[in-house]
Amino acid sequence: MLKKQSLLAIIALFLVAACSTPKTANTDSKTVPSTVKTAPVVKWTAPDWVKNAAIYEVNLRQYSKEGTINAFAAHLPRLQKMGVKILWLMPIYPICETNKKCNSEKEKTECMGSPYAAYDFEAVNPKLGTLADLKKLVAESHKLGMKVILDFVPDHTGWDSKWMKEHPEYFKKVDGKFTVPIDPFSGKATDWSDVAMVDYGNLGLRKAMIDAHLYWVKNADVDGFREDVAGFVPSDFWAELRENFNKNAEKPLFMLSEWEDVGDHFTTAFDMNYGWSYHGLIKEINKGVKPATALDEWRTRQKNRFVSKYYQMLFTQNHDENCWNGTEKESFGDGGNCYTALSFTLEGMGLIYGGQEVSLDKRLSFFHKDEIDWKGESRASFFLKLNELKTKNQALWNGEAGGELVKISTVDDSKVYAFKREKNGDKIVAIFNLSKDKVVMKLDKKLIDRNQLALFAKANVNDLDNITLDGFGYAIYSNK
Repeated sequence: MLKKQSLLAIIALFLVAACSTPKTANTDSKTVPSTVKTAPVVKWTAPDWVKNAAIYEVNLRQYSKEGTINAFAAHLPRLQKMGVKILWLMPIYPICETNKKCNSEKEKTECMGSPYAAYDFEAVNPKLGTLADLKKLVAESHKLGMKVILDFVPDHTGWDSKWMKEHPEYFKKVDGKFTVPIDPFSGKATDWSDVAMVDYGNLGLRKAMIDAHLYWVKNADVDGFREDVAGFVPSDFWAELRENFNKNAEKPLFMLSEWEDVGDHFTTAFDMNYGWSYHGLIKEINKGVKPATALDEWRTRQKNRFVSKYYQMLFTQNHDENCWNGTEKESFGDGGNCYTALSFTLEGMGLIYGGQEVSLDKRLSFFHKDEIDWKGESRASFFLKLNELKTKNQALWNGEAGGELVKISTVDDSKVYAFKREKNGDKIVAIFNLSKDKVVMKLDKKLIDRNQLALFAKANVNDLDNITLDGFGYAIYSNK
């Protein structure tokens, strides 16, 4: 059964995923779609390449002056050298014009609308390129050892979409009229005025959604999907989709749920979900609102909520967070590298949002053209080290493939989070000063082998009896 409770402290983050701040209005509870159904447990084989990969999000329209697939393709060799393994492309579909959202009349750049207000789930937005361009991008990525997943929008389309015109029966109606998406947990309508909610009670809609997913696998050879606001979709559909992948896809596919509170996502379709609660927590730790020990409580809670194979995408930035809540600098100040390194070494998969590798320090517009400034300070070597650690050291692999995290006590656990992980002879010991204050501590010499190197050290970490970590200082000892 789905878990009906949600993390109220971070629900706003969930709701902005469909491109607007989450104001709500009451609606008749009888019209709310029931997502509380018993979903079958599905068995599938996760792609082998996922076990030691991190993920990189590509905001195509903002990535280059051209904002095209081909312009992004020129960056593939650079990203491969940075150790990127999974490319997540934000929605590539044509965008609807009816009720298109714009920031304001004062916005100087072109209003392009939300990329999540799709017109046709089996077409490429001509402003981005063509199907041939996408196929070439995927093929080139594969040659360079990278995989490509597409952003999919299963909860809604734009108001003048192809389906709206040809299959109005695919859409949810309230009092006989099409409706904006309704939050199935609160029973309230969202203010996502540029999109209309589909109806999973309609068998034709379900088949069309499955066919649209398989279209990209068969015609562009993509490697999986990131599913937008996945918690708004009934879990029995996710089971149906994964069963279809098992039968009709010629390779294992990777699935990322943009949700956290639905526990059976890990038993119906998904390999990974969003670590929204983690993100909210580390922002509070950074501000001094909560101690570093709150990470222990969070880890225990997550283990109790999900099946053993679970792992989450952990991040300091993504497109929603950057646009609506703040840049990495705004959220973490001087602690950006420290909290990012923590995200790559805990029990989860680290995310790089396109532009972070050049210290992106502006909120990119959601609805307008707003190109990434690639002239910022490079962090490419920093991300390369993290990606190489994830790839080579089995202790840091994802889910059950990685090593168990064992907490290490420090001189001040309210500020310092330290742990070790081991797997098949691979070892890491990590120390993170999650505060702005200097910390002096010592580490048991038995924890560190002679062949373990100190990486990312911002202070003297060679003397284990006198480790000095400046504010947001950190060190990772690895034998790989």
